[in-house]
Amino acid sequence: MTRPLARYIPSRRYASLTLCALIGASFSAWIGMHWEPSWIAAGLFVASAVGLAMIALRPVVEIHETHLLIGRRSIPWDEIRRVDQTGWHSPLALHLTLHSGERLLLLYPGDYDACGSLLRHVRRFSRRALLDGVPYRQYWGEPPVPVKATHETVQKYPVLPPEEEEEIERMLQRLRTVGHIDSRSSDEK
Repeated sequence: MTRPLARYIPSRRYASLTLCALIGASFSAWIGMHWEPSWIAAGLFVASAVGLAMIALRPVVEIHETHLLIGRRSIPWDEIRRVDQTGWHSPLALHLTLHSGERLLLLYPGDYDACGSLLRHVRRFSRRALLDGVPYRQYWGEPPVPVKATHETVQKYPVLPPEEEEEIERMLQRLRTVGHIDSRSSDEK
């Protein structure tokens, strides 16, 4: 296995927030013994603690030269066809669409700078993907890939008879030398 170029570990902040939500739930439940409406707050604290725990327990994300590793799942960079960012910046939430049509949600609970770095890495290595609907080369401001010339020749069909083509060619030559077609206007000057 290759060494990762970058390793993104979930922030400890979410574990601390989970602990705070559990303490709030315990305190609200203790108050609920004497004042029943406090059980609503205890339930909300428990729901928050569960959500925060799910975010805090997200797997490590590693960037390798050949693939993206999310926990134990390895995704080759060539398999990623779309990278779509949601409105979440911290925690970072990205929708990855694979070649097979499978759509994954990459959720990384890190600080703002680490989320930005992970987003740049994913966008930079996903060379075959549309990045937020924009082709990779256009997104990064690179010139488009030149289209290879085909060996097919285009058949040219004559529109005018040869005599008229020659007359038009003479008129264009005269226009280039004189600057205009009408000879009367050149005499007036």
